[in-house]
Amino acid sequence: MRVDIAYAGVSDKVWLQVEVPDGCTVAEGIAASGILERCPEIDLDTQKIGVFGKAVKKDAPLRPGDRVEIYRPIICDPAKVPRKNGADDDDDDD
Repeated sequence: MRVDIAYAGVSDKVWLQVEVPDGCTVAEGIAASGILERCPEIDLDTQKIGVFGKAVKKDAPLRPGDRVEIYRPIICDPAKVPRKNGADDDDDDD
């Protein structure tokens, strides 16, 4: 079966299609794709993984056409990042 493996690194984006056997797990699909060699900064022990935007465990079974996503860790405090939509963060009712 064919699955996709996606990772958006700091300097590049990787999207790979790989053929894996039926019953393959997320971790096995990632390993079969070769992405760990291509992007050595990936650490599956600390980074989260998802399928179509939903977090999954490494031992989750894959289905044909799944898109496995390897997420980078958050490096800033989201509460301190300015909003990009132009909304005013003030709670004043002026």
